[in-house]
Amino acid sequence: MTPARPDPSAAVTVVGIGADGWEGVPETSRAALREAEVLLGGPRQLDLLPAECAGERVAWPSPLRPAVPGLLAAHSGRRIAVLASGDPMFYGIGRALTEVAGAVHVLPHPSSVSYASARLGWPLEDVEVVTLVGRPTARLAAALHEGRRLLVLSADASTPGEVAALLRDRGFGPSRMRVLEQLGGAKERTTGPATADDWAEESGDPLNIVAVECRRAPDALRLGAVPGLPDAAYEHDGQLTKRHIRAATLGVLAPAPGELLWDIGGGSGSIAIEWMRTHPSCRAVTVERDPVRAERIGRNADRLGVPTLQVVTGRAPAVLAELPSPDAVFIGGGLTAPGLLDACWEALPAGGRLVANTVTLESEALLTDAYRRFGGELVKLAVAHAVPVGAFTGWRQAMPVTQWAVQKNPESGADR
Repeated sequence: MTPARPDPSAAVTVVGIGADGWEGVPETSRAALREAEVLLGGPRQLDLLPAECAGERVAWPSPLRPAVPGLLAAHSGRRIAVLASGDPMFYGIGRALTEVAGAVHVLPHPSSVSYASARLGWPLEDVEVVTLVGRPTARLAAALHEGRRLLVLSADASTPGEVAALLRDRGFGPSRMRVLEQLGGAKERTTGPATADDWAEESGDPLNIVAVECRRAPDALRLGAVPGLPDAAYEHDGQLTKRHIRAATLGVLAPAPGELLWDIGGGSGSIAIEWMRTHPSCRAVTVERDPVRAERIGRNADRLGVPTLQVVTGRAPAVLAELPSPDAVFIGGGLTAPGLLDACWEALPAGGRLVANTVTLESEALLTDAYRRFGGELVKLAVAHAVPVGAFTGWRQAMPVTQWAVQKNPESGADR
């Protein structure tokens, strides 16, 4: 049977290649590489090709992504084949190419994740994959839950040691680790298992993946997967939306994958942080006028696994014009700043949500007026905690929180 030919309408053919090199490339992919007039890829990948692949070899520059449009334009009209590690559409170059070139024909190879799950006997649907390639190690913290299995895509040979250090720092030192190198190739090797507490392996091959079986230390703070983390999870100076109010607030903000939140008056950053923890693709910008608090927000975001939280130090509404359009807005402070509420409302697209919390009568009056103008829901949230009263127990009431929540109606501009 004749192998399927690459799509002639595609400007670029993307070919996956593994650690086993040319020997592991199927004939369909080999044909595309032989016929290419230009071969783009990393130096390591290009070195895996035999002389019969006679096209002009062009190594990717660094940084890679910004260079993609220019390289494709420079070789326009020629048959281009791009080499990628494993599956190009799984944290690979395939995404950038589809965004730039449009018509792309992809010939995948098994990914390192597929190889790792096969070697470990871990069903892939039960594993969470976290990439640290070009991303901060701190993002791994959001995936740490007792009993979970993680496959961590390493940036280089130093990543396993960095993963072990993060696990120890976040209270997951008992977690078991393995490092799988050169998967699918002749130099394949597995290091471990060993706990993160005991990890002392020296740096090995840069082409590796780290397998983690999460185990929380008995004295470590338990962090769940839903909003309402313990207040003790945050470094703060008292400016913190407390746990029960925070959970109720995130419930009405209703984060969905890919959405962007404006968190105005960030305080300790808890609303923005827990918004981002709901899904890896959720994004947030927090605005905080106090530079000391802004730095503290950054530390909290890093520790809780969302280091890409954007912290803007400045006053709202003055800085809002510089921000990307939000899907939702939370106002936790600064409600009495002239024009803030209306500026946030105007920035919302149709279907966007706005939630504002306050404990002062002055700000409550503003929310009452907004409720009359725009509709939505105005509620009073009250929380009491049991405390000792002599030899007995009584209730200590926290300051009640007035909350206004509204969705912008596509037709009338408000939800009534």
